[in-house]
Amino acid sequence: MMVRKDERPIPSQEPLESRLSPNALEVLRRRYLRKGPDGKPLETVEEMFRRVAHHIALAEETWGGDVGAVEEAFYDLLTSFRFVPNSPTFTGAGTPLGQLAACFVLPVSDDMGRREDGIFQTLRNMALIHQTGGGTGFSFSRLRPKDTVVLSSGGKATGPVGFMRVYDLACEIVSQGGTRRGANMGVLRVDHPDIEEFITCKTDEHAITNFNISVGVTDAFMRAVENDEEWELRFPDVLHPAYRSFDGTLEDAERAGIPIRVYRRVRARDLFDKIVRQAYRNGEPGVLFLDTMNRANPCPHLGAYEATNPCLTGDTWVVTDQGPVQIEHLVGVPVRLLVNGHFHPTAPEGFFCTGERETLEICTRRGFRLTVT
Repeated sequence: MMVRKDERPIPSQEPLESRLSPNALEVLRRRYLRKGPDGKPLETVEEMFRRVAHHIALAEETWGGDVGAVEEAFYDLLTSFRFVPNSPTFTGAGTPLGQLAACFVLPVSDDMGRREDGIFQTLRNMALIHQTGGGTGFSFSRLRPKDTVVLSSGGKATGPVGFMRVYDLACEIVSQGGTRRGANMGVLRVDHPDIEEFITCKTDEHAITNFNISVGVTDAFMRAVENDEEWELRFPDVLHPAYRSFDGTLEDAERAGIPIRVYRRVRARDLFDKIVRQAYRNGEPGVLFLDTMNRANPCPHLGAYEATNPCLTGDTWVVTDQGPVQIEHLVGVPVRLLVNGHFHPTAPEGFFCTGERETLEICTRRGFRLTVT
């Protein structure tokens, strides 16, 4: 981290706690300040920011940097509210675990627990990550379809949606870093035989409340929609001898020569319409364009993308005291934002850019436009 003195914000002379709303102070005291055995805070708000700044600055020791200068610069950023890190940084910095990451994507293989990424081993890993303050994402596309035969027990498979409910129930019990319930994203490929159940699994808004869900869409599916073709819902043949030792994606199975069973065929446009109608009804599922993601994968040698988490573009709308405004028009502009029914001022610099990414613009038949990542 390079620091120039002339780039540091001018610290406010006003006490830090007086610059925070009562609601913000209450959230800090309940969730982020370190507490003793009696549940009472062991630190003030200023001390919390100092703890975080010092812990982040310690990374400079590895590269021979100036720990003190970076700590002061980071502390200034925090206390001027020009930059606020994620929740795990507040809860984890300076603690024995020191876990600062907010998002993890965990593999889920079609196995009850013999493998390191088996269903219940991954559930355990999810609970441990939530305990440290992280959130988790999963692709359930490797799980065999519901009611498929399980040779080892002679029973029938639960299916991806059933196990997603198990994960969701665990999240009701395990809080993230002791501060909030766990947060998750679930993804299922558009060619999985259980995709229609997945699309509608949150029709009841009281179901699977700890998950956002997204359909993993492929280029082949979008071509089938465009050409009004049938679409195959398919999965590797779980009865084939080679499947017992297999662990991978549908494409991996095809390359390995494992037979692929077609469970049924549907009209691609009907399936796409079901996604759109359900998203219009309650905001889910989202879509992940898997092939597009993997064409831009900077680390393909580490594996293909199967799941991820969302981000925002400059045309995202926020409500200000002047009405709704897109955030790209608020860069460098101080403004009052509506949060939880109350207006709160931003820092004098307003919003600021964190990077540039390629986006796509979707145009509807009625003339609406939406920019997506």
